[in-house]
This record gives sequence, structure tokens and C-alpha cells, in this order.
Amino acid sequence: MPLDLTIAIPVRNEEKNLPTCLEAIGPELAKQIVIIDSGSTDRTPEIARAYGADVVDFVWDGKFPKKRNWYLRNHTPKTRWVLFLDADEFLTPAFKAELRQKLQATDGNVGYWLRFTVYFLGKENKGGYFLHKLALFQVGAGEYERIDEDQWSQLDMEIHEHPVLNGPVGMIRSKIDHQDFRGVSYYITKHNDYSSWEAARFLKATADAETARNWTWMQKIKYGLMRTPWLGPVYFLGSFFLMGGFRDGSRGLAFAILKMSYFTQMYCKIREMEAQEKKALKTPTDQEPSGILT
Repeated sequence: MPLDLTIAIPVRNEEKNLPTCLEAIGPELAKQIVIIDSGSTDRTPEIARAYGADVVDFVWDGKFPKKRNWYLRNHTPKTRWVLFLDADEFLTPAFKAELRQKLQATDGNVGYWLRFTVYFLGKENKGGYFLHKLALFQVGAGEYERIDEDQWSQLDMEIHEHPVLNGPVGMIRSKIDHQDFRGVSYYITKHNDYSSWEAARFLKATADAETARNWTWMQKIKYGLMRTPWLGPVYFLGSFFLMGGFRDGSRGLAFAILKMSYFTQMYCKIREMEAQEKKALKTPTDQEPSGILT
């Protein structure tokens, strides 16, 4: 019997990942599966409909809300629960079994943290930092934190925002498989975009006390290091040595180096943005002499 659950999958050009994602969900898990599409130019919508999923179209205007909050506000699920799943996240049998157990229980939780395996170069990582997200919650219990971007980027979906919920939150310990079939080039391009967003987000967030109060403990640690060049090396040392990334050999080393590069990009972009902002604020009398005699 399907759970009182809607699975919402935000997408854009996900024809490589979406079939595996939908197959892993199966036909009997949720009352509704919704694909929130940002103008895909490949076969994504056709694939979604072929699997029986509903498709809604999203066009971002560059302002709040982005894709997930827009869906919650404009296409509010009629089920009790909503699970936001990315197209490169594949539900495992163990996860689905625990999901049924949790949603049929009466533990008082209004949301659940989800845990993920991480695949890199076609294999599951044995070590490295764990990946988890708060992506399963009761409809009406809250929404993703508000970030007014002023068009910092072209990223039309909430990236590292997390839901702010009114009530206790639990955890589902069985993992979801996170495996993107679009390759390393896509991974690098994506994280270049993410680091630009993170840098702009950091500069705005650190100036906003209300936003800072809603940070998780992990966000507090990360943002405390982001104005220094140490965030990348600290991540590398923690991931590769303390969290056992070395168990994945050369593949684990490459993964840790790429992630270190990602965090180092954030630092460099923060410095660059701060310099540009200071330059823009200078008055004409503050400008350095041009050296041209009149």
C-alpha cells in the first residue's frame, strides 16, 4: 500500500539519471511522484511521464522562492509527507523498508535527516565525510530557509539551504545511493557554480544576524573557516585521514583533492568579491592617481 507521501524530484536535463531514480522508487512506495522541471531540453519530461510521474514546469524569476519552496507554495502536496529527492539519488530496499516503518510510527517527528552513500568514478566511497540532508518532512511543518539572492547565480534550486521546521526531527539511518552518471566534467562545472553561490551567500549571511541564528552546527564551523585559506586543507585532512578516505586509494585521494579545491575556490571568490565591493564603494577622490599630467 502506498505511503501518505509525495516524492518531489527537481530536475533539468536529467535523462541519464532519472530512469534509475524512478525505477528505484518503484510503483508502490508513494501516492504521488512529481517531477519539477526547469525547461529541460532533453528527454527528461518524456521519461518522467513514461514512468507515471506528474510533471510541473518551473521558470525562475531570479528571486525568492526557488524551486523547492515554489513547489511547496504553488503545488502544495495533498499527502501528509513530502520527500525531496534529486535525480541522482536512488532509494535502496533498506531505506524504503525503514521509511515505511518511520512514517507509519507515531514518534512525533515532523521531519527526518537522510543519509547517503557517495559514489565517485563509478564506485562507492568507503571513507570520507558522510553526506546527509534534511529532505523528508511533513507538509506544512516548514519550508527551506529564505535567501534573497538578487540573482547571484543562475542556480534556480535551493542548493545548501535546509528546511526550517517547527517540531522535532529524527533520522533514517539506512542510506540512499548518491551516484551521478554525468561524469567528472559535469561534477567540476557544477562545483564551480556552487562555489560562486557559496561565496556570495557567505558575504550576505555573515551580515545578517537572523540568518546566522538558523545555522546548523556544521554550518557554523564551515562559515567560521570560509574567510581563511584553511577550509580546503582542513577538509582534506579530515576527509582523507580522519574519516578514512585513504581506504579508497587513489580514487579517494582524487576525490579529497577535488573537494579541497572546491572549498579553496570559495575562499578565493570571497576575497575577490570583497575587493570588488571595496573598489565600487570608493569615491573619485579615493581613487589612486592615474599618473597623467594635465
